[in-house]
Amino acid sequence: MMRRMKTCRECGHNVSEQAIACPECGAPYPAREKWDGWGFEYKTQTTLLGLPLVHVSFKYRPNRVPVPARGIIAIGQFGIGVITISQFGIGLVSVSQFTVAGFALAQFALAWSLIAQIGIYVDQGVGQLVWKLSALL
Repeated sequence: MMRRMKTCRECGHNVSEQAIACPECGAPYPAREKWDGWGFEYKTQTTLLGLPLVHVSFKYRPNRVPVPARGIIAIGQFGIGVITISQFGIGLVSVSQFTVAGFALAQFALAWSLIAQIGIYVDQGVGQLVWKLSALL
């Protein structure tokens, strides 16, 4: 079977279409015309207030910087949205490991109201180690 060859988008070296890295310069996926990082990202075309209705991002740019999910519903390792499901999140309603939110369900949280293992709240809080902000000040 004959392999198809293309040129590396970075250095012009001949590479297989299936190459994971260029043997000359090391560019990842060198046969692709454009490559913007590792991982998975999805955004709906539908927007509300300039944000995608749903943004899912488990992606890193070529320089290894994570791509946060930003949307009305944001799902990812890092998320910013009205409803956020993430490891690290900021949102009105957030289900996260670490979060700053209006209403939070989290391991560690700073929120208006929360259910958390460890957290600081303004109005209501339930959890293992949770404190009202006014009691700390």
